[in-house]
Amino acid sequence: MKFGVTLERGLTGNKVAGLIQFRGTSQLKKHIYRRDTMDTVRLGIVGMGNMGTYHIRYRSQIKNMTITAVCDILHDRADAQAAEIGCHAFYDAKDMIRSGEIDAVLIATPHYSHTTIGIDALAAGLHVLVEKPLSVHVSDCLRLIAARKNKKQVFAAMFNQRTDPHYTKVKKLIEDGELGEIVRVNWIITNWFRPECYYASGSWRATWAGEGGGVLMNQSPHNIDLLQWLCGMPTSVTAFCHFGKWHNIEVEDEVTAYLEYPNGATGIFITSTGEAPGTNRLEICGERGKVVVENGTVHFTRNSVSSIKFLKSSDNPFAAPEIWEIDISVSGNGGQHAEVLQNFIDAILKGTPLIAAAEEGIRSVELANAMVLSSKTGKKINLPINGRTYETMLKKLIASSTIKKKVSKVIHVNTVGSFGKV
Repeated sequence: MKFGVTLERGLTGNKVAGLIQFRGTSQLKKHIYRRDTMDTVRLGIVGMGNMGTYHIRYRSQIKNMTITAVCDILHDRADAQAAEIGCHAFYDAKDMIRSGEIDAVLIATPHYSHTTIGIDALAAGLHVLVEKPLSVHVSDCLRLIAARKNKKQVFAAMFNQRTDPHYTKVKKLIEDGELGEIVRVNWIITNWFRPECYYASGSWRATWAGEGGGVLMNQSPHNIDLLQWLCGMPTSVTAFCHFGKWHNIEVEDEVTAYLEYPNGATGIFITSTGEAPGTNRLEICGERGKVVVENGTVHFTRNSVSSIKFLKSSDNPFAAPEIWEIDISVSGNGGQHAEVLQNFIDAILKGTPLIAAAEEGIRSVELANAMVLSSKTGKKINLPINGRTYETMLKKLIASSTIKKKVSKVIHVNTVGSFGKV
């Protein structure tokens, strides 16, 4: 059976007209929703777990937005949040997408469904904001990105740490040429510690079928995104992943990766969820100096002259360039999730450039995939990665999985302190 519904709805300050065609029994029919004028974005949130409910808690900070729908496959979760907000509860994302009650959707579900829900929402003409990671693997990233046919649709990724002033100041140093050509980068990010009960809080967590990976898919996408945002993409990755080293899980919970860049620069990336006390130290070395981000500070050791030029021209065999020590003033951790969501809303209403366009989200996924593929094959992986090769390997890992998870009672916790602050 195929059917369509035309809606005319009056809202204060808005004129709304829409044509909605729903899913028939055999295939998805095109769904178009248009608002002639819009001064407030009606947002729907899919996924009422820790992140979905966290986004709800800061809603009053966001201008020109109202949450008009929430969705979760667990009815009690959806009902509880809808009652708190005073909005419509849905139990299936397809229904919310086709309801005519939202202009945009924030997807905060387990990772694989970022792709399926995102494709459905984009095909329906909605604006989309996806939690990290964009997808589990490169092939799904490409499928999701390709679903955005209308360039007027705003499609963004929730890389909230791009708002942190520690990293924005480092990015400006690099873009302004203050570091010169980058020669080395080192990031030790092991303060993502998670006890066993964290992984036992959901059947999807830390499984190849449910999450598609471990620390590289859940915690460190933030850092991997920042790494490529600051230093660009490497040309190759050689990695050593430990799978279930510290926890009763089948995916990686400790990783050491070696990166090689087009200009000959090298990098080391180390991450873990089993080390305490952990370290968060980012060090980027260029010909004009070295910048270190650690313990909430940004310190720049500046060479008076280029180290590359100095080593070629000096006639003193033990000389080194004169250095200047500079502490760069930094306060706070930026607007984080609220700033990214506000930016998403402003992009819809005003055309404001995005902090993190979804198309950029494929880069952190590609690096994570390359690390796992390198470890599993024992080989250096050249980039760009072969997406089909990784997808095939992932399917084999899912098919051969033998782990039986014992899931404890699911609890909601305050996630504010879990975002890997410097």
